[in-house]
Amino acid sequence: MEEKEYMRRAIALAQQAGGFAAPNPLVGAVIVKDGRIIGEGFHRRCGEYHAERNALASLTESAEGATMYVTLEPCCHVGRTPPCTEAIIEHKIAKVYIGSRDPNPLVAGKGVQCLREHGIDVREDFLREECDALNPIFFHYITTKTPYAALKYAMTLDGKIASYTGASQWITGTEARQHVQTLRGRYSAVMAGIGTVLADDPMLNCRLEGAHQPLRVVVDSRLRIPLDSRLCQTAKDCPLLVACVEADDGKRQALEALGVTVCVCPMKDGHVDLRYLMQLLAQRQISSVLIEGGGQLNEAALTADVVQHLYVYIAPKLLGGKNAKTPVEGQGADHPDHAALLQYRSMTRLGDDWLLEYDVERGVCDVHGHCGRDR
Repeated sequence: MEEKEYMRRAIALAQQAGGFAAPNPLVGAVIVKDGRIIGEGFHRRCGEYHAERNALASLTESAEGATMYVTLEPCCHVGRTPPCTEAIIEHKIAKVYIGSRDPNPLVAGKGVQCLREHGIDVREDFLREECDALNPIFFHYITTKTPYAALKYAMTLDGKIASYTGASQWITGTEARQHVQTLRGRYSAVMAGIGTVLADDPMLNCRLEGAHQPLRVVVDSRLRIPLDSRLCQTAKDCPLLVACVEADDGKRQALEALGVTVCVCPMKDGHVDLRYLMQLLAQRQISSVLIEGGGQLNEAALTADVVQHLYVYIAPKLLGGKNAKTPVEGQGADHPDHAALLQYRSMTRLGDDWLLEYDVERGVCDVHGHCGRDR
């Protein structure tokens, strides 16, 4: 194997953690000696050993003089676990290839410096772009102290997420819907609006066996969520947080008795202030949110400028209808120059459907204060 293949093996290992590592980053490590892999590992779960220590624990022989390939700069501070630099030094690793730089102020550059001070040859930025692609969530969360939020919706080729009657099951096929389940397993939380809850009575959980289960979040300004909804009835087994701006004491107590966490948030434009809600979720160590709302919540999230990424599933169907629901409602931008700007990331075929992914470069409100919403 070549050097790049060892790092790509580390990347593949890192991806196996899915959503279990959050709010920590996805990290993989491979140890090579005399052209052979003698140890490998990844960070499996927050609070457990990091990738480097797991790789060292799997050694089949002494690592003295070996080379380590690790997707993120090794930590050098005491957190939930001991510093990884300490273990690398103790095992007399001779060379370390590092993919991504760690923006965490507790680590940034200090891990590399520590290794070099102990005579270890360090090569930084090795396959950095590929390694960086592992952790947009962690990088955003650690630098902004807010969750990385992605908007997901499925629509027809004429831009409809439901027919004029409100029927939406199903726009896309089996493969696309299965892919959504993998996304839920990667994100710390899944968010929906009360309109979706009242219309569909969803579970918002990940239905893949053994997968990480996200926190379920409902934006429900007037606390209208039914006590007999599937969300509320399963709250003790799968956590549910309901964000509102006003809460009747009786309804709140009834929800809390079912295991629901009720959070009263400030009001913005008559609804829950989504920026405040995102900050609240970050305080609960929720590093990422998958927004699966209807057109109203999607528009509110874009207007609040809390969205970093889009997953758009497109089905080869035409629903038509001027009153059929669209992915982003509200008044809309008053001019194309004031539209949300997106940067293309990828396109994937899923059966007969396509998944398009974009990063959000600028929210609906631009720097001049033009907004796509009547405030």
